[in-house]
Amino acid sequence: MDTTPEDPHHDSAATQPLLSKPYPTLEPPIASISEAEEDRSQFLQISYNYGPRPLKDLPFLILFSLLLLSTFALGIFASVNRNPHRHDISYFAYDVATSSCVSVHVRSPTPFSSNSSESNLFEVGDSSISPNSNLVADFVYISSHLGRFDLVNFVNSTDSSVWESLVWTLVVTLIVSVPFLFLVLLLLKHYTKQIVYASLPFFVIVPIFVNVYWFVACTVSSTCSEAFPLAYRIVVLIFVFLIIGVIVWIFVVNWHRIELTVKVIGVASTALLKNLGLFGALPALTLGLVVCYVPIVVFLVFSSSNGEIVPLEEHGEYVCVWKQDSWVPAYYTLAILTMLWSATIMVEAQVYVISGTIAQWYFSKDDSPPKHGIRSSLRNAFGPSFGTICFSGLLICIVRIVRSIVDNARQEDASGIVNLILRCCANALLSAVDFLNKFTINFAAITGEAYCSAARMTYELLKRNLLSAVFVETVSTRILSGIVLVLSAIYAILVCVLLKAAVHLGDDAYFIALMAWILLMVVLGFFVHVLDNVIDTVYVCYAIDRDRGEVYKQGVHEVYVHLPISRSHRAGFVPRTTNVV
Repeated sequence: MDTTPEDPHHDSAATQPLLSKPYPTLEPPIASISEAEEDRSQFLQISYNYGPRPLKDLPFLILFSLLLLSTFALGIFASVNRNPHRHDISYFAYDVATSSCVSVHVRSPTPFSSNSSESNLFEVGDSSISPNSNLVADFVYISSHLGRFDLVNFVNSTDSSVWESLVWTLVVTLIVSVPFLFLVLLLLKHYTKQIVYASLPFFVIVPIFVNVYWFVACTVSSTCSEAFPLAYRIVVLIFVFLIIGVIVWIFVVNWHRIELTVKVIGVASTALLKNLGLFGALPALTLGLVVCYVPIVVFLVFSSSNGEIVPLEEHGEYVCVWKQDSWVPAYYTLAILTMLWSATIMVEAQVYVISGTIAQWYFSKDDSPPKHGIRSSLRNAFGPSFGTICFSGLLICIVRIVRSIVDNARQEDASGIVNLILRCCANALLSAVDFLNKFTINFAAITGEAYCSAARMTYELLKRNLLSAVFVETVSTRILSGIVLVLSAIYAILVCVLLKAAVHLGDDAYFIALMAWILLMVVLGFFVHVLDNVIDTVYVCYAIDRDRGEVYKQGVHEVYVHLPISRSHRAGFVPRTTNVV
């Protein structure tokens, strides 16, 4: 770069993308100019990294591996060394001769055998059961006799037609939800505006219908009307209508953003339709988490049986009590922390795979999805960048735990200026971490950078291009969640009507419809989660395009160019004109 003493900033201002110095100093040192050129050249090279990626954030990968291995190792030890007499305290008595608790043999004839001879002897302390009796029947008898087998009575007390209807409804809902999900995605691509504007009235109609329906149903029902007086019903009815009014007011205030949000959702739906394999890879990651959880839960159950039955003096008499080993509470803490960290790692791995796959599609020359894009993202997620995912998952886990502590402190109504200051500081810190983490994993999936480097580069990328890091989550997520709520509520109403008309279940139909509504909400909520991350990834890819002065996806630029600029930077920076659309 050639510079003259008379105009030292001429080329610097021209080549710096979308940014000019608000307060330029005269005759800056040569070292500062070279550093600025170095930074600009670094950011101009941002693109998807197709090459081999080095290992990043290795200490956090090692820490998580040690935590997981320790959980499994101690869990295996707890399973092998568990005390089989954990639940047999009532069959132990204090022995004066040995000053310890010994097992008492109990002779009890079972109703499942033909005689009460010596073959009917079962010894609880030795965990032995008569070989001449039916094993399942003996277990039911012993468990119910000891007061620990209530499930059979609960199931038998419930009408079999209700259970059958519940199972069939959930199975049909799960089967129907898969094509229904793809139908919603296809409609969002081709008829985004129609779907959004058709759903908006239901945001008001459905709550009004439910509000009026419960009021009328409770008034007609003598049991409900006696338990819930008319005055209270009217207060709740008016309160719900006020909430509906607030929802309408929010729509009116944000009406100018809805059109842009419709286009953003349409772009994200197009990108997701080009990478439908994500709907197979992402549930597989969730299944992998469940597979990891199952042995840990088993270990937690077995660890509670590590201890011994010891005598305890109470009111001058000795009784036998269970004394747990001192290391068991520590193992519970270790296992629960491992499960929490594993859950956040799984969530961040899903975001990483979505971002890597969508970014490969975005930076491809044609509109077709790249070959082995999902496989490449999975390989990077659980290979070079797994330490970065562990780091991000650890931060999110800490944020969730601290936020839970802060919420509990608020619910306990802790008074005092010190508590108020601490809560404000904690909320500010948590908000800062959420803001920092917003696009970090998306950027790491694209470039393969370490967590801290990706966070810094993402912030500077959006700052240079005057893009906000919080806009894309404000409107689109709420509209998508509203659409999911409306569709699942309509489905639940139809299920309830069908069960009442065809099966004649009565009030049990409400419970079954509620279960179907929850199941469909979970499936469609997963769809919203994926689409939200696609929107974020396309946003970062658009920022990279804008920073480089290139256009990989013309349709994306035509929509995202209308996004508002960051308010925190518009007063101090003057963007230069670039031909990006």
